Amino acid sequence: MTNIELQKKAVQIRKGIIKGTHAAKAGHPGGSLSSAEVFAFLYFEEMNIDAKNPNMEDRDRFVLSKGHSAPGLYAALALKGFFPEEDLLTLRHIGSHLQGHPTLGYTPGIDMSSGSLGQGASASLGMAMAARIDKKDYRVYSLLGDGEIQEGQVWEAAMFAGARKLDNLCWIVDNNNLQIDGAIDEINSPYPIGDKFRAFNFNVIEIDDGHDFDKLRDAFNNARNTKGMPSVIVMKTIKGKDVSFMENVVGWHGVAPKDDEAAKALEELDKLEEELCQN
Repeated sequence: MTNIELQKKAVQIRKGIIKGTHAAKAGHPGGSLSSAEVFAFLYFEEMNIDAKNPNMEDRDRFVLSKGHSAPGLYAALALKGFFPEEDLLTLRHIGSHLQGHPTLGYTPGIDMSSGSLGQGASASLGMAMAARIDKKDYRVYSLLGDGEIQEGQVWEAAMFAGARKLDNLCWIVDNNNLQIDGAIDEINSPYPIGDKFRAFNFNVIEIDDGHDFDKLRDAFNNARNTKGMPSVIVMKTIKGKDVSFMENVVGWHGVAPKDDEAAKALEELDKLEEELCQN
């Protein structure tokens, strides 16, 4: 898929995030928006998956460790065809299969329930270890937040993954530098993130723009071709990306847009999509 096509997918994912959180009157738009490109790349280029056969035995696995960014994951899954896009408007509603955090067994394409921060990293590690034991060649991916990696459980999992040289495991850290209470370096700094993972025997790939598809492609190629150690992609991103009044504003971590805000956000995203369609 070309970069322009992937950029269109990212914008469509962002539109799904806005529509879903607006309809729910709840949710986490900021960190969902910062992850749109990596969702687009994973689901439309990187991973071996089949929306018509979501439980395919040899599929690649994905665990959204920062489970509150579910609106972004759901938007990607809908766009890929795992379920109808109109389902996004049922986000967090009673009886909907799209709850506030991913739930295994309810939503096609979800490989693990997540939401308690740090646990998704451990779950992905277990999947990677299972693949090795079963002599399967599928890969396991997990997206973590930079605030999430303040959790000790992440580093216990990292220690085990490095010790077992799980080269079928790839973690991605969404380094948008903001968590619910403020800047991560003011709350409980995890910096330098790359050096910490190197100490746990990870292949560390740091990119200065997690919204650049060329850089994402190079990073995932690096991870796939690295043998004898797990990989982590630490990517700098912008929280609230592509919605002007949400960008780098910590207050949009867990607040849904109101009617006028959703309309403005969708207007901006529609304009961006139109510009991409002209290329």
